[in-house]
Amino acid sequence: MPASITSEKLQIWNKEFLKCPKNILAQNACTRVDPFDLCISRKAYEQINHVYTYKVETEGKPLTNQKSSGRCWLFAALNCIRIPFMKQYNLDEFEFSQAYLFYWDKIERCNYFLNNVRMAVAGGEKVDGRLISFWLQDPICDGGQWDMLVNLITKYGLMPKKCFPESFSCESSQRMNAILKSKLREYAKVITDLVHDGKPDDVVIDKINEQMGEIYKIVGICLGIPSSTFTWEYYDKSKAYKKVGPLTPQDFYNIHVKPYFNVEDKVCLVNDPRPTSKYCQTYTVDGLGNVVGGRRVLYNNQPVEILMDLVVKSLKGNEPVWFGCEVSKRFAGKQGIEDLGIHDFRLMFDTDIQISLSKADRLFYGESAMTHAMVFTAASVDDDGKPTKFRVENSWGEDRGEKGYLVMTSDWCREFLFEVVIDKSNVPKEILDVFQMEPIVLPAWDPMGTLAQA
Repeated sequence: MPASITSEKLQIWNKEFLKCPKNILAQNACTRVDPFDLCISRKAYEQINHVYTYKVETEGKPLTNQKSSGRCWLFAALNCIRIPFMKQYNLDEFEFSQAYLFYWDKIERCNYFLNNVRMAVAGGEKVDGRLISFWLQDPICDGGQWDMLVNLITKYGLMPKKCFPESFSCESSQRMNAILKSKLREYAKVITDLVHDGKPDDVVIDKINEQMGEIYKIVGICLGIPSSTFTWEYYDKSKAYKKVGPLTPQDFYNIHVKPYFNVEDKVCLVNDPRPTSKYCQTYTVDGLGNVVGGRRVLYNNQPVEILMDLVVKSLKGNEPVWFGCEVSKRFAGKQGIEDLGIHDFRLMFDTDIQISLSKADRLFYGESAMTHAMVFTAASVDDDGKPTKFRVENSWGEDRGEKGYLVMTSDWCREFLFEVVIDKSNVPKEILDVFQMEPIVLPAWDPMGTLAQA
């Protein structure tokens, strides 16, 4: 039997298709309506509600919206941080400036990329080799990881959103990113030529500093440039006028935020079930980061049940949890439901979709990776104290789920949850001790290096 598609094969397949009336019915429906919407299971939908055993005392308001950008990791983190901050300062509503961290991430990320190229070429990597080719495919994006956020906050601090509001290129970053990618590839060629010409490292670094002057200008034009100091004026819940400042963003974080949410007190636990990735072992990813000289991305690989149990423990202690997942699989978007049973693909197509492979094999074959960061704010548990579902604060506005909040079942988490950030006080000593190990370095293209940017 030839491997190519022949007319005989097409006739057989067409005959098989037409002899089943259900295929015709499915075709009539799916050619008019979104196939995913048609596959939503009414039975599964009826079993979903937003009632939970444990819930953080107060959820943040207003519900945030990252618009057409990949800043979910920043929004999720700032949504976590604002909860204890709002309680301390008696606020009805509050947002930290996502644009402020986005600005500094663009500046730092460009510098990080250029220096990655410098060091890789100096180390003998070829431009058409796998490593540099991988970096050049996407020199800069909006996505990120928890440790990258820690780099930004500890270096640059935080600001209220009112003191550095959104801009067009914050809410719709594609055009700015296209400009930056073009310049970064151009600059990578210049750096490569200097290294190949045998120029001293300090000469190459001077050239990068010159290039970064242009990058600074481009980012400043697109996003605006944050002030070095600011004054924050607001009314608290009692309508009393309050004023903070003038002060620097660093002082604002260290004095007014850090005592209630210290980003350096959190650790990143992941679930990578591939047989090549041992549990109770730390991992990092080659070239993954955003600040030269900053902390590296560091993962502590643990079974998914441990991740979920620590999420519940955190929520019981009134601590929201930043997490990363593969958001798009078995997801009813409009209804805001993440559930393995929410779509009955087999009923429509006579085959399963998205869960036929194991979690490990989905990572191996490019079918799954962490794509999106959100916040756990509540959980339900069974009689044995094991989680059954979670409430999730998203950053896509209020028109999905329950005014922007999603429901995520524990069975779904077992398949598509990859990463949680937990306060050290809630992590057992034997798990914290794993961070003392020398991390295994995964290649830059490993799926665990995927950045949350949905």
